[in-house]
Amino acid sequence: LMPVVPPMVSAASGAMLIRHLAPGTARQTMLYGCWAMFGLSLIAAFIIISMIWSRLAYYGISGTARVPTLWIVLGPVGQSITAAGLLGLNAALAVDPELAEVMDSFSILFGVPVWGFAVLWIALAASLTVRTVRRGMPFALTWWSLTFPVGTFVTGTTQLAVHTGLPAFRVAAVVAYCGLLVTWLLVGIR
Repeated sequence: LMPVVPPMVSAASGAMLIRHLAPGTARQTMLYGCWAMFGLSLIAAFIIISMIWSRLAYYGISGTARVPTLWIVLGPVGQSITAAGLLGLNAALAVDPELAEVMDSFSILFGVPVWGFAVLWIALAASLTVRTVRRGMPFALTWWSLTFPVGTFVTGTTQLAVHTGLPAFRVAAVVAYCGLLVTWLLVGIR
């Protein structure tokens, strides 16, 4: 999944640059280019995630040191929620209000179901990680696989909190952020 995440990160970063471009074609080009990178990364990630899910179902985990890499799935998933949210927020700067409203609404219609999948994946990855730790999972550099993906889940959850205004997403964002801090502490100490 690592090679397909950078376009999604670029889509989120590019969304924040829209306001710094000259109004008109430059902003529209940036917006549509970011949506294209969003699609490129999203479709490739879902294909790969399907393969990972299938491999887990048929063959189980492949070695204790690799279990933390299961968390990488959260990277493109969380970042896609973040990118959709930022693109939705900044669309009004580049396109007509009706289309901008659709793009902004898409961030919720896309983000909430994908967030639900992310929560499912967290439960799966956490249970496999805990089980493997209990069986003596050694520290390895793969533990760093926990940091960035959990961070993207935090930013994606934060975007949903911003877009929906729901306290549940605010609380989830804070809980996820605390989980991120614990993850960094754990990996840093180990």
